[in-house]
Amino acid sequence: MILFLFILIPVLGAFAAWLSAAWNKKLPRWIALMVLVFELAMATAFWSEAVGDGSWYVTFIRPWMPRFGISFSLAMDGLSLLMLILTFFLGALSVLVSWNEIKERTGFFFFNLLFVLAGITGVFLTMDLFLFYFFWEVMLIPMYFLIGIWGHGNRLYAALKFFIFTQAGGLLMLLAILGLYFVHAQSTGVFTFNYFDLLNTPMAQETGRWLMLGFLIAFIVKLPAFPFHTWLPDAHTEAPTAGSVVLAGLLLKTGAYGILRFVLPLFPEASQYFAPYIMLLGAIGILYGGKLAYAQTDFKRLVAYTSVSHMGFVLVGAFAFNELAYQGVVMQMITHGISTGALFMIAGSLYDRLHTRELEEMGGLWPALPGMGVVTMVFVMASLGLPGLGNFIAEFLILAGSWQAQPWITVAATIGLVVATVYSLRIMQKVFFGVSVREYKLPDLSLREALMFVPLVIVIIWLGVYPQPVINTAKPATPAVAVHFTSK
Repeated sequence: MILFLFILIPVLGAFAAWLSAAWNKKLPRWIALMVLVFELAMATAFWSEAVGDGSWYVTFIRPWMPRFGISFSLAMDGLSLLMLILTFFLGALSVLVSWNEIKERTGFFFFNLLFVLAGITGVFLTMDLFLFYFFWEVMLIPMYFLIGIWGHGNRLYAALKFFIFTQAGGLLMLLAILGLYFVHAQSTGVFTFNYFDLLNTPMAQETGRWLMLGFLIAFIVKLPAFPFHTWLPDAHTEAPTAGSVVLAGLLLKTGAYGILRFVLPLFPEASQYFAPYIMLLGAIGILYGGKLAYAQTDFKRLVAYTSVSHMGFVLVGAFAFNELAYQGVVMQMITHGISTGALFMIAGSLYDRLHTRELEEMGGLWPALPGMGVVTMVFVMASLGLPGLGNFIAEFLILAGSWQAQPWITVAATIGLVVATVYSLRIMQKVFFGVSVREYKLPDLSLREALMFVPLVIVIIWLGVYPQPVINTAKPATPAVAVHFTSK
């Protein structure tokens, strides 16, 4: 029942936030914050006491449309649990970052924010492929509204581009789900969308490869991987700060989660067949995203392209078929969400003060904003993979694992760390050091901003110094996504 509550509570909170705006425009943000803090506390408490049979902690199954083999099937393992904690943690911070930024239609804003988080929660918990597709689409519409209504200048174009790319990928996945559904029925005589029943579906080699590509394209569009990444910079740049945090920290992770949960276990032969090409695509994305990040003059657009680069490591690690690389991918999903989410929050805070995101119009901010400078330094160092911070652990595990599968691709991916150092240090140089372009008298970190950034700093350092609890939680889930594979 707890799994159902994880989804139901944000949905009920979304409607409560929307309706409460009729009485008080400040009430929706308090409702949203309380809902997400409660969800985070519930998930963290579950983590501290989590026990289960094998890799699964708890399951929840109710018939939905049994005639078609559709059930309301939810399950949680270590991977799902970690993603839920990340979702509610960044969700609560997204409410705080929107506290003063969103002044119009606050009820509808927090309705959409909570609803997109409910959809993301459903994606991380569902074990029925029809239900998975349902939640996959549920994420799409509220995010479209968040960008299209509360975004910046070119918001409608960015929202439409986001919608078209992700909807097209989702339709390909729907066709692949239906294909797998009928292939399984043809082989077994049973029509079902249940994940566990579909795991070992006998199918022709060529059929498996085509179906796998249907799932994979949908997930790498959302990831996003080169060359399907072009929607991301526009969406990030035009979205409100909370929208950018949810996009970078959570929506991108649904693509990575889909690869680990569905692509690899459902299509083991096809995954091995395409693995070298997908790893190469990941390495290209690492270098290409890093190069474009360095070329940007808009702070948010720069951070957006770093996501393309960092998510390339997910493809390299996921298709290395190595437990070490798998653990690195899970760490990368978490640490990237935290570090990149924090950089978008910093971009939003600077925009509130300076009313610009152009790096060329900044410079010399450290004397005026020393607290903000320290926080930015931490997450810039995390982004470039400094030892002692969480991103280093993630990328080190991925590269150590992928070396056993494809050494030359690993070398190319490692060069991306040098590129990351260049564009990350450029942020500090352009924003906080260098020559000041004007005289600044700006307020440093407020209490609300300190409540946002201090937990992020603590978590990214904790993951860099003591990542073992996260690795131990993810490890039992490894057979569920990689049990079919052996090192090459």
